[in-house]
Amino acid sequence: MHRLFSMFPQGRPGVALLLLRISVAAILLMDTAKCSGVSSVLLLCVFVVLMAASLSVGFLTPYLSVVACAAAVLNLLIGPNSGNPIYVFPVIDAAALALLGPGAYSVDARLFGRRVTVIAPRKDRGRP
Repeated sequence: MHRLFSMFPQGRPGVALLLLRISVAAILLMDTAKCSGVSSVLLLCVFVVLMAASLSVGFLTPYLSVVACAAAVLNLLIGPNSGNPIYVFPVIDAAALALLGPGAYSVDARLFGRRVTVIAPRKDRGRP
């Protein structure tokens, strides 16, 4: 039996992706809270809170998880605890989320859900 890959898996994989989204959002918030003593820019903090909330509910997940991955890389390289190998795991989590997608229990699944595009064959092939 042939199964097609779905960007919005249901059941246990969908719940696992929901937990992964929440995990990436929480790590992003905690890393920003640690760095807030360094640079307390209100606009950045508001952006990170909105981004974490969007990740948690699964809105624009592939794009926001790439941003979260970049932020985790920056935290690993130049953050308050830079060089600590434990900070590789947030990078891996965000990268995995970017590659796997949001799952069925997300706003993305409702907005961009399963759609099938059928292209009819051309009647005129241009043959003489």
